[in-house]
Amino acid sequence: MGYVDRVYEKVLEKNPHQPEFHQAVKEVLYSLEPCLAKHPIYEEHAILERIVEPERQVIFRVPWVDDKGKIQVNRGFRIQFNSAIGPYKGGLRFHPTVYIGIIKFLGFEQIFKNSLTGLPMGGAKGGSDFNPKGKSDMEVMRFCQSFMSELHRHLGYAVYTDCPAGDIGVGGREIGYLQGAFKKIRNSNEGVLTGKGLEYGGSLIRPEATGYGASYFALEMLKVRNEDIKGKICTVSGAGNVAQYTTEKLNQLGAKVVTLSDSNGSIYDPDGVTFGKKFDYFMDLKLVRRGRIKEYAEEFGVEYRPNKRPWDIKCDLAFPSATQNEIEKNDAQNLVNNGCIGVIEGANMPSTPEAVEIFHEAGVSFAPGKAANAGGVAVSGLEMVQNSMRLSWTREEVDNRLKGIMQHIHKVAYEAAEKYGHPRNYVIGANIGGFLKVAKAMIALGII
Repeated sequence: MGYVDRVYEKVLEKNPHQPEFHQAVKEVLYSLEPCLAKHPIYEEHAILERIVEPERQVIFRVPWVDDKGKIQVNRGFRIQFNSAIGPYKGGLRFHPTVYIGIIKFLGFEQIFKNSLTGLPMGGAKGGSDFNPKGKSDMEVMRFCQSFMSELHRHLGYAVYTDCPAGDIGVGGREIGYLQGAFKKIRNSNEGVLTGKGLEYGGSLIRPEATGYGASYFALEMLKVRNEDIKGKICTVSGAGNVAQYTTEKLNQLGAKVVTLSDSNGSIYDPDGVTFGKKFDYFMDLKLVRRGRIKEYAEEFGVEYRPNKRPWDIKCDLAFPSATQNEIEKNDAQNLVNNGCIGVIEGANMPSTPEAVEIFHEAGVSFAPGKAANAGGVAVSGLEMVQNSMRLSWTREEVDNRLKGIMQHIHKVAYEAAEKYGHPRNYVIGANIGGFLKVAKAMIALGII
């Protein structure tokens, strides 16, 4: 049995009933085989055995009182996976599906994503099975205060230890309440969270960063295919933060977004969710009224597709931006059959392994989430820098830095894929490129 096989079998044995974590580890470890064969030093130093084991896992109770005076209890998590290259960095997810396996998968992916940005950030993730949907502001505030009353114990001096951010279910409202609770508990104004409001230490471009970054990565990916993004038909899934700003940036770049979706279904607008009345309505629908995407279809008389994903719609580029494993084998085949030339993951691991295999076999340029959606954590890192320097950069400066980081990520992934014998395979390139920096740091720091 080979080195990767042995490590993966041990992961399955020690982490039962965590399929998302198993999927993420398997995808990364087996893609590293060309690198491990060339550099036996990583096996000698047991880097794989160490990198798949979190440095720290915390599970805690989160009691809070709802508006009816009833006591509710949720479970909180923080998994500090790897700090070899910098302080732990990774979002908090509030969603009823959250459990230890989801958090471990996200934290593991975050190690390599953060490494690819070139910024000194380690990998972590956290969250709770709390569902903020349908809760009043006061209920969300009470939950966040209770959550932070335990989490703060594990953050240390955040600039150097652990600096969480937002994720699904954790937007500006939740970040504000969490930051306020930390400030009260610790009597400190340090920027313990990123994604903060501009009034209290946030960065311009942070809400837009993941969607903008995915679009910038698509630009680089198309360049090596000698293609232009202008005029490209794009399918986008989701209707949250990533989908919103992917749609905005693609519009700015001259592409046309024809689909959006939520958990109830998708819309198909062949004329595009264009700037002006349509895009403004969509943003108001999701950011202000918190309505359903069906309302867009009703407002503009376009097709609403209940309980259907957008992957059977003809497109040039697909941006899965909703959740994990949303593109399955049949969806991938539909995209290939309809002439799709590029899939850019805005969400974390939205394509199943079978789907990814189909993309590679068909010659579709496939950008994995750890590369394509790293714009969010990149600007989180830039927010940390601004907080430490006690200053704020302009919108143009942050956007230019973000674009430069996404170009760097593409370069690292593209060149690593070439070097290790898998040209244009961004999965292998991103995994190896992210791994090498962390592995070298782990060796340099010794057995800790």
